[in-house]
Amino acid sequence: MTDNAPTSRRGLARRLTLQALYQWLVNETSPDALLRQFAEQPEGLGRADPEYFSELLRGIVQAKPELNAVLTPYLDRPLEQLDPVEHAVLLLGTFELLYKPEVPWKVVVNEAVNLSKVFGAEEGYKFVNGVLDKLARARRGGEIGAA
Repeated sequence: MTDNAPTSRRGLARRLTLQALYQWLVNETSPDALLRQFAEQPEGLGRADPEYFSELLRGIVQAKPELNAVLTPYLDRPLEQLDPVEHAVLLLGTFELLYKPEVPWKVVVNEAVNLSKVFGAEEGYKFVNGVLDKLARARRGGEIGAA
């Protein structure tokens, strides 16, 4: 499979956020340590939007209980059974759907699906797409209806 590397600064920030969230979910690394770690890599944050990366990571970590509660009705399995990559992508997408109304819902869903294709299980992107599509319709129905 191709890398499907994002080209926008925010797309790159989402990719780094996913990687940081994965570490946070698996190793419980603090957000501050993750921000330092990513900034200190030889390539640093590259062309990624550092403010958006920080905003996403800190916001998702802080809002995790709420994000999980919002996600749960749309899942076909218990939250604890989610693969860490799927969980991280769903947290990212849910956060953007709830807290970043300036980002079009289609962008949120498409970015999440692309991240799932690159980092997730072979068919995991279908699950992510289904969950976020239903969530977007529930939370941004007016925007979707106008599209």
